[in-house]
Amino acid sequence: MTLHAELHRHLGGSVVPRILWRYFRRHNDDLAEKFPQYADFEAFYTKPRNTLDEYLELHTMVEHVQTAETLPYFICRLMRGAYTFENLAYLELRYTPYLRTPEHLSQSERIEAMAMVVEIVGKASQLNEYPIVTSQILCMHSRLPYEVNKAIVDLAAQMPQYVCAVDLAGGDAHYRDRLDEFVGLYKYARSKGLKTTGHVYETADGCYPELLPYLMRIGHGIQIPLKYPELLSELASQKQCLEVCPTTYIKTGTLDDIRELKVVFERCFEAGVDIAICTDNAGLHNVRLPFEYENLLTLDIIDFRQLQACQRAAFRHAFAWPYSEPPAEMLTELLKPEPLSIGS
Repeated sequence: MTLHAELHRHLGGSVVPRILWRYFRRHNDDLAEKFPQYADFEAFYTKPRNTLDEYLELHTMVEHVQTAETLPYFICRLMRGAYTFENLAYLELRYTPYLRTPEHLSQSERIEAMAMVVEIVGKASQLNEYPIVTSQILCMHSRLPYEVNKAIVDLAAQMPQYVCAVDLAGGDAHYRDRLDEFVGLYKYARSKGLKTTGHVYETADGCYPELLPYLMRIGHGIQIPLKYPELLSELASQKQCLEVCPTTYIKTGTLDDIRELKVVFERCFEAGVDIAICTDNAGLHNVRLPFEYENLLTLDIIDFRQLQACQRAAFRHAFAWPYSEPPAEMLTELLKPEPLSIGS
């Protein structure tokens, strides 16, 4: 049995449509009236958008309902599905904790409330009936002020029992005017011993070579092999890994055809750059991680050898995987039949 590692899943986009619709039916009269039938809500929630910014607006719908009171409900169902239907052995959940704090509070009060959110997510993710190794990645956000983003980095450093890394999210086209600020925050994070990833080179408007030296993994990064393949040798030498989320690029209008990813995989494999295949927003896409693997294989974007290499790379680059081997290798050893004794 193959067990998977998921390195790029957003908490806001992780709730599958039926769970979210049922919640709205019970607790949100406006949305319940707007979508009285599940099929209408699923069609709205999962349809492709024209741009990344339009796509990211859907996150706000979920962020508003992922409060301290409701997070355990959503996370329990997320973990149940990840264990039962995706065969996940390892999961990194990423989100911006500030956006799960009450909006009526002052900025300083919301910053103070972030630690409680991280603790709630951490405890809710540790369920004995769904034994998955989990950790959190805290996302700085392109539309939040410097003080909040710095506080997110500080919080990540203060809670290593729950947090394995920091990220930068919010739409990569919005980094440009604050690039020096984000470089400084990444330097600060690395000085605190934090591991790092970041949403860069996802779209043609989000290509910032200035950020690459501070990233241990690259969130998406598909524009590097597509448009800047000369950078691949440096990524390989630094052992940086791309977190490629195939369905996302169709949902955001970044690619017209998923088959365009064939060049991404070919150039990365040729250059020795690892790729971890991820879902990004499994709920928004109504897609589970095994389907991402199967779809790439069926469309001849990767072959079976490359699929296995990506599966191994995901565990090798997992920030909080506690073992030296992926679970398949450990299971192989554990389930190896005992040798027959002579004369038996």
